[in-house]
Amino acid sequence: MGNPHCTLLVPDVKAAPVDVLGPQLERHPAFPKRTNVEFVQVLDRHTLAARFWERGVGETAASGTGACAAAVAAMLKHLVERQVTIITEQGSLEVVWDASSGEVTLIGSAHYVGQVGWALPDLDEVHGTEMNLAG
Repeated sequence: MGNPHCTLLVPDVKAAPVDVLGPQLERHPAFPKRTNVEFVQVLDRHTLAARFWERGVGETAASGTGACAAAVAAMLKHLVERQVTIITEQGSLEVVWDASSGEVTLIGSAHYVGQVGWALPDLDEVHGTEMNLAG
């Protein structure tokens, strides 16, 4: 997925101790750069339910790479087919793992949630030198 993941298969995702095990696993010595943690329940051969603990953030309502990692972990265990629906707090995502190319595809909707702005420091003060940012 491009970032580290640890996926746990659980009998009931709603009862999973995300707030307890998430931070413990994120910082476990097995993951020197920390890891994201997925708690996954297999509902049937085509459906998973998941909750996510994002490294450095905490529990999140959804995760694209987390959904992909959860799906691939369940697929590697032969618990689900190569195309699954992942049910998250924010809705459903589809994950397809193509056997011939090895490519993992995530399909889902995107929603605008807000706008963020920030003020940059005076670069002359930060670096002590004049910088031309005009390109």
